[in-house]
Formats: sequence, C-alpha cells, structure tokens
Amino acid sequence: MHAVDPFDVLGLPRDASAEQAAAAYRRLAKRWHPDVGGGDAARRMVEINIAYDLLRSGAWQGRPGAAAARRGPPEAAAVVVRRPAGAWLPAAIRHALGGELVRALEPDEQVVLVTPAATWASPQTLLALTDRRLLWLLDDAPTDRVRSLRLAAITRVESRLRRPLRRVAAVRVHARGGAKHEFSELRPATATSLTRRLGAAVSARAA
Repeated sequence: MHAVDPFDVLGLPRDASAEQAAAAYRRLAKRWHPDVGGGDAARRMVEINIAYDLLRSGAWQGRPGAAAARRGPPEAAAVVVRRPAGAWLPAAIRHALGGELVRALEPDEQVVLVTPAATWASPQTLLALTDRRLLWLLDDAPTDRVRSLRLAAITRVESRLRRPLRRVAAVRVHARGGAKHEFSELRPATATSLTRRLGAAVSARAA
C-alpha cells in the first residue's frame, strides 16, 4: 500500500476535529462521486474513504480509556537492535492500528484498510484488512483481544445495509469449517470496499 496521509487527502490541518473530518469527507464525497466526478472519480473515492477510515480509527484509539490498550504490556529489554513493530508502514496507519494490532502484524505485512466496527463479542472493535488476513481487536475483551482470519480460509463474503436508515452496514465472512464472523456498524462505503477486496481474494483462489 502506498503511503497515505489522511490529512493531506482530505485537505485538513493536523489538529482537525472529528466534526471537521466528517465535513471534509462529505464535501469530497459529493465532488468525487463516480456519477459526477469524471473518469478519475473511482480512484479518488477509494483514497478518500481510506483516509477517512484512518482518521476515524485514530480517533477510536484516542478515546477515553484507550490509553492502556495503546501502551500494551511492557516489553523485555532487547539485547539486539530490532526494527520497531510496523516500521514498514506509514505513520498514519500505525497510529490507526494502535499498539496491539501493530504488534500482531507479521514482518512486512501490508495493511489495506483500518476501520472501527462492532462484533457480537464486542461493540467496540477495530478491524484491519491486510494482504494476508483479517485482524480485529476486541476492545472490551479481558484476554485474547486480537483475533485473525487468513484470507485463504475465507469461502464467502456478503454485506447488507441495516434498516431502516441504511446508513450503516454489516459484512459477514464465511470461513472453512462453517465458522462465521460478522462485522457491523461499518460505513456503507467501507463495507462495500471490504466485501469487494475479500471477494476478489476468494475468486483468485478459486481460479
């Protein structure tokens, strides 16, 4: 994934509030909607959606009570110099992931998407899609907070808008062995992007 600066993409100052970020997103989404934005609109909307989800995830990390999760457990003193966790990722993505998800990454694992979500086990979940798997952090779980699912284990993906307002969406992921994982409270654009990317991974494996 190329370096992403969500503030630059959305035209925001570094100290922008959540309300300013939402307003900038709405303005740019109207300008670059594929129906009105011309031939480059689809690519620009992907960038805009990724940038907005990164800012929302960064705000998720900064909410009250999240400091302990960001710090994580103390690390043992290192005898040799090692590359810091997630050093290959842009700073905005590391910030959006937070300490626990960054430390769960494999070497050089590339992060495609980060977004707040919800699951049946935790109404406050942080979901990440990488080039290898889905990773999610169950914020209120006392133990085993980080879960993952390899893309190779996914057999089917489906999404739906929640009625009546249809302003939020859910993505259900079916895995080998009959396991199902549902991620809700997603923005519709995020759910669509997630479904397309996971569906493409399933299709590529079946080809």
